[in-house]
Amino acid sequence: VQALQAAHVLQRDIDYVVRDRAIHLVDTHTGRIFSDRTWQEGLHQAVEAKERLELSPARRSVARISRQRLAGLYRHLCGMTGTASGSEREFWQVYKLPIVTIPTRRPVCRVECEPRFFQEADAKYRAVADSVAEVRGTGRPVLVGTRTIASSQRLAQCLDARGIPFQLLNGTQDADEAAIVARAGQPGMVTLATNMAGRGTDISLGPGVADAGGLHVISVEPHESLRVDRQLAGRAARQGDPGSWQGFVAASDTLLITHAPALADQVRQAAEEGGESRGGFMPSIRLLQREVEQQAAQRRR
Repeated sequence: VQALQAAHVLQRDIDYVVRDRAIHLVDTHTGRIFSDRTWQEGLHQAVEAKERLELSPARRSVARISRQRLAGLYRHLCGMTGTASGSEREFWQVYKLPIVTIPTRRPVCRVECEPRFFQEADAKYRAVADSVAEVRGTGRPVLVGTRTIASSQRLAQCLDARGIPFQLLNGTQDADEAAIVARAGQPGMVTLATNMAGRGTDISLGPGVADAGGLHVISVEPHESLRVDRQLAGRAARQGDPGSWQGFVAASDTLLITHAPALADQVRQAAEEGGESRGGFMPSIRLLQREVEQQAAQRRR
């Protein structure tokens, strides 16, 4: 079973990367690389064999504890996040913590552009590249969020083909992560990153950017968790600044293929010439994300 999972389920540049002749695990939620974690029960060695690397000695766990139980050992517990609303029930059931919403210091001026849908990934990536070129032409900076490292590399090729300069941040440059993201608000800057790269970093707008419309954020693929989509969108229009965000979806995206193949078929069937699908699929996708989040909460329980 481990050999089959290594050969057919775990994917390079999505679940792991090969660096310095070693396997490094990737956090699929954040795109960050774990240098000190390994899979257990021979799975890590199976992936090493798949990549023709020297096999590392197997590790054995002598003790385990869940994050939830570890947090519960503290006498005082609190936290802060921009996306707690909607998860009130789980916070209370697991940690016995209520959610208190703090109003924003200034009114939010974020503009949510109409999402776009595509029959297949190639058409989506071309459309994203076109959108980046159009927005950048107005002097505005663009932050593009991808779900995986492989997706960021694929889009990087599209931008290269268009001659669009960009800064790539996909978890393999984690040492410079905050500095790269901090520059994402400069005029005409294009930053291509996995969804959660550099989170917590303040993106200040450069000269003239606010007058041009602020930072524009593009989501290349919907995540299984709506919270991650909201965190990505929240990069734009911070502290009362202007800004906007737009989502792009293809019928072949992981969320649809894995959890709603019928919805993926609807997106394909609605495609017009050029591969773009006209239709209001976003309510169905948001409902799907809530269902998947509920399933994930059940697994955590």
